[in-house]
Amino acid sequence: MDIVLRAVFAYVFILFLLRVVGRRELSTMQPSDLILLVVMGDLIQNGVTQSDYSMTGVVLAVATFGLLSVATSWLVFRSRRASEVIEGIPLIIVEDGKLIDRNAKSERLTLDDVMEEARTQQIENLDDIKWGVLEASGRMTFIKKS
Repeated sequence: MDIVLRAVFAYVFILFLLRVVGRRELSTMQPSDLILLVVMGDLIQNGVTQSDYSMTGVVLAVATFGLLSVATSWLVFRSRRASEVIEGIPLIIVEDGKLIDRNAKSERLTLDDVMEEARTQQIENLDDIKWGVLEASGRMTFIKKS
């Protein structure tokens, strides 16, 4: 039972940590981010199973993470509030050609970051954008002015 409780705590902690890290960072993972995730996985495994190297311990830890993952996706599907808390909501970062500083700062985005993404969508000037949205997935989408 100890392994199950530790796995539940680790799952909730990882979910919280990923929300704190931010959408933009998760969508543009750098090599250092990948290393962090791999090392974090190993450290969490040590914390969850302690020194239990039995197959029972492995099955309990993996099954707990699997069940929590399914339960989380079901909760997100059933509850809009849970979806907003766990996955986040789209955030408007550009409105009528102007960067919304407060929203950009909250996601640690610079004007250069926004323009880089706009250029990938064939938008060369901020004034050409009616709406710029940072989606919950971390991607940016833009709607051009007519």
